[in-house]
Amino acid sequence: MTVWLGRDVLGIEGRYEFFATGSGDTTMAYAGLFTQLILVVLGTVLWSVLDRKRRSYNAAFYWYTVILRIFLVFFMFTYGFAKIYKSQFAGPSLLRLLQPIGDMSPMGLAWTYMAQSEGFNMFTGFMEVLGGLLLIPKRTQALGGIVVFGVMLQIFMMNMFYDIPVKLFSAHLMLFGLLIFVADWKRFSHVFIKNKPTEAVEYYKPTKDPVYHTVIMWFKVAGIAILFALMGYQGYNAEHSFGDKRPKPQYYGIWEAEEFLKNGDTIAPLITRSDRWRYLVIDRKGYAAVKMMNDSTKRFNFIVDSTGQSLTMRSRSDTLTESNFTITQTDSIQLILKGVLDQDSLQIRLRARDLSQIRLINRGFHWINETPNNR
Repeated sequence: MTVWLGRDVLGIEGRYEFFATGSGDTTMAYAGLFTQLILVVLGTVLWSVLDRKRRSYNAAFYWYTVILRIFLVFFMFTYGFAKIYKSQFAGPSLLRLLQPIGDMSPMGLAWTYMAQSEGFNMFTGFMEVLGGLLLIPKRTQALGGIVVFGVMLQIFMMNMFYDIPVKLFSAHLMLFGLLIFVADWKRFSHVFIKNKPTEAVEYYKPTKDPVYHTVIMWFKVAGIAILFALMGYQGYNAEHSFGDKRPKPQYYGIWEAEEFLKNGDTIAPLITRSDRWRYLVIDRKGYAAVKMMNDSTKRFNFIVDSTGQSLTMRSRSDTLTESNFTITQTDSIQLILKGVLDQDSLQIRLRARDLSQIRLINRGFHWINETPNNR
């Protein structure tokens, strides 16, 4: 049904299958959303006709908002802790620091903007967690709804205008928060807009049994404790495994190729050459990237042995397991690589770039700025 509606009714050409790429805005996702909309409209009409004599849906609405709150709490905590522990937006990679800003995608620019600041990550993460916490007690759910709506509105706009493919999901989270807030809109408008008195709301309760409510209260307390413990543990591990606090590999840094010999011939550093290295970037253990003179990039598995003097460097699809390079470190900022790659004999002399001179990651925070530093 989804494929038929998307392809034949809407006339959208695309990939009509479920596949994992990290994008939530696939052709299948939009076609699925349209299918759900059709089913919802038909279901609403049918339900309204069959159950037209019912005057209210207090119980149904109560459980509906409970489900929405649980859903929002889980994802506010998930996204919030991923920012507090800075695993969603790990600091700009060394390869990213070499990329001209004009070559970045809008999403790449937004990701770099978020990744640059640990403080801003913590702020946005705390706001998401705060929205989730406020949704848990019934008495603060309206406040939680408006906090979630505000936080997710900013994220939704960022996704929209920087072409980040989580538009559908962030829109749903935003609208879920708004729906929970709108349920208490009348009291809000009386106090903040009409300047009129308002009365305390009588919340619907599925039962008046005090034991039930005591159990639910302790269930919430235990649930918060367990979620905080699990997500805190997961966030800590993620930040120390692949986030900003991960262990740096041996020879970590940006290495500029000062001299490049291929099959015994010295290759001049001309910007038109696609076969001469410009930079060797070692950022994560087991991996490296080579930026060529013409700005193209090649990625490699990069495994240094325990002595630090032999290296296995191969393309991701290559099955090579034996060392094919030797490494000589003449001093703290110079390396010499000798070996064979893709049947070519290479000898490369590299010098480490001083990372402390990269302004984006070293500018820091200043209370006082006599002039704007907008270079």
